[in-house]
Amino acid sequence: MTLSFFDQFMSPTYLGIPLIALALTLPWILFPSSSPRWLENRLLTLQNWFIGRFTQQLFQPVNLGGHKWALLLASLMIFLISLNMLGLLPYTFTPTTQLSLNMGLAVPLWLATVIIGMRNQPTAALGHLLPEGTPTPLIPILIIIETISLFIRPLALGVRLTANLTAGHLLIQLIATAAFVLLPLMPTVAILTTLLLFLLTLLEVAVAMIQAYVFVLLLSLYLQENV
Repeated sequence: MTLSFFDQFMSPTYLGIPLIALALTLPWILFPSSSPRWLENRLLTLQNWFIGRFTQQLFQPVNLGGHKWALLLASLMIFLISLNMLGLLPYTFTPTTQLSLNMGLAVPLWLATVIIGMRNQPTAALGHLLPEGTPTPLIPILIIIETISLFIRPLALGVRLTANLTAGHLLIQLIATAAFVLLPLMPTVAILTTLLLFLLTLLEVAVAMIQAYVFVLLLSLYLQENV
């Protein structure tokens, strides 16, 4: 049976039950839990150092009112990195290649930042729709353009994460298939293709971490505008 390259992005099912919930739950089991001891192991110390540095860098330009989001955004960052990295393993499913999941994460968080801005500082939040010094004839057009750009933000968040991960997985599968086909015909070319596959895999590891960071960073910038 011939399989399509896009079959890897289908949500797996078992006895008619979608397993995406299991794929979303698994990353939390892999993280070490804290202990009451004063001296902790190296893995937990490294994890705490990473979370602290990331939170400090992410919320440095944000006002004190937005620091309440530190736990939520740091958890989201670790969650997305875990999903993206686990999806690079063979015979695994990557939930973040599903646009529905990414939109389900992006829309509520973006909407929460907008609601906070409308509630705390409605004048400043609405002022973002009209830049200062705009000529009078351009005011209606600019308001429409800025409103559209505001509502496109969650779509851009979800599509960016989905497109980057999907493209990377497709490239890995294409190059791996080419190396497998070329191995009996041209072994030298197959070895070079395998080397290219290894380098691409390293690149995809970096992309998996960078895309998770960009997703959370843009949410923090949206929060900064409304706090």
